[in-house]
Amino acid sequence: MRALRGRLATATVVALATAGIAAGCGGSSSSTSTTSANLTATPDINVQQDPKVAAELPSSIKSGGTLTVAADATYAPDEFIAADGKTVIGMDADLAKALGQAMGLNVEVKNVGFDAIIPGLAANKYDLGMSSFTITKEREKTVDFVSYAQAGTSFYVKADGGPDIGSLADLCGHSVGVERGTIQATATEEQDKKCKANGDPGVALSVFPDQNAANLAVQSGRAEVGMADSPVAVYLASQSNGVFKLTGEPFGTAAYGIAMPQGGGLAQPVQDALKDVMADGTYDKIFSYWGLEANPGATNGCPCTIDNPEINPTNVPPN
Repeated sequence: MRALRGRLATATVVALATAGIAAGCGGSSSSTSTTSANLTATPDINVQQDPKVAAELPSSIKSGGTLTVAADATYAPDEFIAADGKTVIGMDADLAKALGQAMGLNVEVKNVGFDAIIPGLAANKYDLGMSSFTITKEREKTVDFVSYAQAGTSFYVKADGGPDIGSLADLCGHSVGVERGTIQATATEEQDKKCKANGDPGVALSVFPDQNAANLAVQSGRAEVGMADSPVAVYLASQSNGVFKLTGEPFGTAAYGIAMPQGGGLAQPVQDALKDVMADGTYDKIFSYWGLEANPGATNGCPCTIDNPEINPTNVPPN
């Protein structure tokens, strides 16, 4: 898993005329970028600086004055590229701005390939990773997390002639395209082993550098099934002009986490800043703007928002 997002009927996020469909969870500058005709940023983000939070910041970050945030901008509506072809927009970008305001810092959001973000954090290239990361025990071995949202995984297929996939077990004998480094890639690999152990045909898995490429593989027929965080899959299908449809039910709801260098002193100020952003209503405003408000049973793929952010929560998937 990697991101959450759901329902912006007014946004144009599908670039069918060029190199496929853009939406997803990882990003490379060579991929077709997701654009939005009407949605750019949550209006009026204006969180008051919290002196307590500012005092908690590591001295190196406080003196630098800027928080560097990595996001894989192919995962609309969580993070994607604006119509200008360079600016990272979406829920995570807006939330990063709000956190920076609470900390008294400027924020610079950089478009970084999804599977390069955690290694980059470990090497102290970035201060935060905000890219719809599902918190897992395996990832917690390398970085610290503060939980800030939640999402499950959904399947999507071509609307015309796509297979009927109800669950992971139905993937046996089918081809699947996913983004590299995601929960979806791990789940598909594990299902392939289960299929073969049961004497069924395996899953033909293709792993792509970003979500845009995975979407294009399904569109072009190189893969029969795509998988993404439920809000992202819902958003993709709703904006695809009838190219994609959802199939089956979402599974595996888990927490999203803001990632940061392990033991670097940012976990507490990030958690406290997030609580400020929640308390003044900005958090709900951001999630509502991008169609990600918690609404069980609704068509946006959520529940997405949470009430209580935690540092390195323990009730998380293994990998």
